[in-house]
Amino acid sequence: MNYYVLTLFPDMVYNGINHSVIKRAIHNNIINIKCINIRDFAQNKHNQVDDYSYGGGAGMLMKPEPIYRAYKSINKNARVLFMSPQGKKFNQKMAKDLSKESDLIFLCGHYEGVDERIIEEIVTDEVSIGDFVLTGGELPAMMMIDAISRFIPNVLGNKESFLNDSFSDNLLEYPNYTRPLIFNGKKVPEILLSGNHKKIERWKREQSIIRTYEKRRDLLDIDNLSYEDKKFLDEYIKNKNK
Repeated sequence: MNYYVLTLFPDMVYNGINHSVIKRAIHNNIINIKCINIRDFAQNKHNQVDDYSYGGGAGMLMKPEPIYRAYKSINKNARVLFMSPQGKKFNQKMAKDLSKESDLIFLCGHYEGVDERIIEEIVTDEVSIGDFVLTGGELPAMMMIDAISRFIPNVLGNKESFLNDSFSDNLLEYPNYTRPLIFNGKKVPEILLSGNHKKIERWKREQSIIRTYEKRRDLLDIDNLSYEDKKFLDEYIKNKNK
């Protein structure tokens, strides 16, 4: 996977992603991340990349020409993701779908955004990470790169890690425990010490169902649950309502 990030702050992106799993994936040439500084394509005396909006309005707007020239310098026929609160909400399914691409381009806006014509000209996907506004698109781009990369083969040390992540099956992840056995009087659940892998897997599944029902009921897709899952959930709800 090759990631290209069109940004005014390349150091922010490089410093933010050059850690942990992503750093190792870059070192092992599994993924490649290149930041293109939009300011390098300004072609004016002061490298100006913004200007006032026609019709008035607060703040400055990023000009289309430097962005377009920066985009053309990549010379790739790839999807261009524009980080925008008006975009489609980013989720685990989208991350998995995007991980199948060989190249992705991220456009990070700043100030009051970008000229609408650049969106019409080069953007294929407007993407939002939530219903709030940030100063720029760099943080959302880094978050998406991290989430997408987890689905790329050999990025994670354990190839099954992402299978149990929250949202992977429309369920939140089950609780996890490590040493010590007892912490502040709370002991690790006995089932995890039993060595019975079949029962442990069933317990994890049931805990995921409970957590999703209690914390994110909007995610729970009853039709996706097995007969055993539905029976367990029905019993849980009945006992809870007694």
